[in-house]
Amino acid sequence: MLLGKNLINGGWAGSSKTLASADLDGFEFAQASAADVDAACLAARKAFRPYSQKTRAERANFLRVIAEQMDVLGDAITAHGMRETGLPEARLNGERGRTTGQLRMFADLIEDTAFLDIRKDGALPDRAPVPRPDLRLTHQAIGPVVVFGASNFPLAFSTAGGDTASALAAGCPVIVKGHSAHAGTAELVAQAIAEAIEICGMPSGTFQMLQGSGRVVGSALVQHPEITAVGFTGSLAGGRALYDLCHSRPNPIPFYGELGSVNPMFCLPNAMAARAPGLGAGWAASLTMGAGQFCTNPGIAVMVKGDDADTLESACVAALSTVAEQKMLTDGIHTAFEQGVGQFRELMAEVSKCGTSTTPRFALPALFKVTAKEWMATPALQHEVFGTAGIIVLCEDTDEMLSLAEGIEGQLTCTLHLEDADIDLGRDLMPMLVEKAGRVLANSFPTGVEVCSAMMHGGPFPASTDVRATSVGTLGIVRWLRPVSYQGIPETLLPVELKG
Repeated sequence: MLLGKNLINGGWAGSSKTLASADLDGFEFAQASAADVDAACLAARKAFRPYSQKTRAERANFLRVIAEQMDVLGDAITAHGMRETGLPEARLNGERGRTTGQLRMFADLIEDTAFLDIRKDGALPDRAPVPRPDLRLTHQAIGPVVVFGASNFPLAFSTAGGDTASALAAGCPVIVKGHSAHAGTAELVAQAIAEAIEICGMPSGTFQMLQGSGRVVGSALVQHPEITAVGFTGSLAGGRALYDLCHSRPNPIPFYGELGSVNPMFCLPNAMAARAPGLGAGWAASLTMGAGQFCTNPGIAVMVKGDDADTLESACVAALSTVAEQKMLTDGIHTAFEQGVGQFRELMAEVSKCGTSTTPRFALPALFKVTAKEWMATPALQHEVFGTAGIIVLCEDTDEMLSLAEGIEGQLTCTLHLEDADIDLGRDLMPMLVEKAGRVLANSFPTGVEVCSAMMHGGPFPASTDVRATSVGTLGIVRWLRPVSYQGIPETLLPVELKG
């Protein structure tokens, strides 16, 4: 049962201002006030020391109990997610499995000490000219963390998603700013976490959730002096505004934002000659997956002009023509997509024949074609249009392809489609792509992000705000840890992992 309230310090509280959800028949959610923000941040600070000093085994058990409680509410979470986002049942059930899997993955991670990167340099009392003291280093939780729920992943990148799971694993209390696009889904997941707090006896301020306007509640959260780090997945404009707030504070804090990417694919000549039809059909499938609402959606395909490029285009257009209109996550996302496609139509030739959907909040795919020279000279073509919009970028030759690769902005992913005979060109491209992207792929499509220890989901700006951090995979825990050296500290006062 939805309460329509904010979770603050273990209790559900409301305010006079409300936000109505059209997807839930006008059900109203309380918007957090400035006093609510302050109360939550103070509660998170109060919870920090006792929670961070829980044993790793206790925190691991807590994460697993959260996953169990999410499974208890699984049917309700899926039902509300379908109503609020338009995503199908199978997608939401799969995303819930990914979310609970992440929680259990971080539980497994912290049961071992490897993530703490422990270092010990024993004392050298006889060293000349200066003795060396005993030095030991581990990583400690950074403090209370704010996490912003994402619009396109109501579970895996939201209330109990990867940012929250990794921060709780590190020992940091979390305050989630719920996304208005799926406020009901967010509250149900928060209910599951609140139940886990009770079951495991964790401090009441270990996890809290606030609903309301991102500009009001979000800005107040990231500027509150008790907050020590922020995780964000969303738009470039919104992320950059919050980033600037974090770094203009009297005490600046890290802001880990994933902001957007066009995820270019480079289709090399021999791969095109061998399998252009398959590349075109595969790109169409990747481009339209989930109505194109993935941060790893491959928005552009770069290739040398010629018959093979024409073949790929024809195959992609044919595949796109069979795709039914798809419901987008929110009215705002749909409006932005239509505006972006409209701008593309003014700047490039459209090669798809899908047209424009007349169903509210539904969209049809659009495919465009432009020369590499025009693409490189037009910044508006290099920005993400969130949805099923793709661009074929035609190079005169491989030298121009190399020039384009040299000039692209930071990306989450870059992809090479190549055959053995393309290896020399691939070797020339690789240093540029590695410089520009957090994940480089060969002969596959970037949609679908594996949750594991070797995954990097981030990249140079504007893909993300910190090229060293990932928001997917076990490495994500380092965002919420800081190194601490202990010099000559009596063993009884050392953290347990540094003893001995």
